[in-house]
Amino acid sequence: MPRITFATVLKLLIASFLVGLVLALFDVTPREVLAWARGLLRELASDFWGWVNWALSYVLIGAVVVVPIWAISYLFKALRRRS
Repeated sequence: MPRITFATVLKLLIASFLVGLVLALFDVTPREVLAWARGLLRELASDFWGWVNWALSYVLIGAVVVVPIWAISYLFKALRRRS
């Protein structure tokens, strides 16, 4: 893991100052930035679970066809091995 040097801390302070200055020019507060980030995370989580539900429905539909075919194939292979 790289070391955190004084130069790194100084660069972070300068970058934070410049970004803070620009955001202040647009009347953006830290609270607004945090609220926006929280809303974004909530929306991403909601979208994620929407995608999971979408994919799961197709998995279940496919399983209705695939699993019985696999089970029949498996049984035939097992019966052939016994003979």
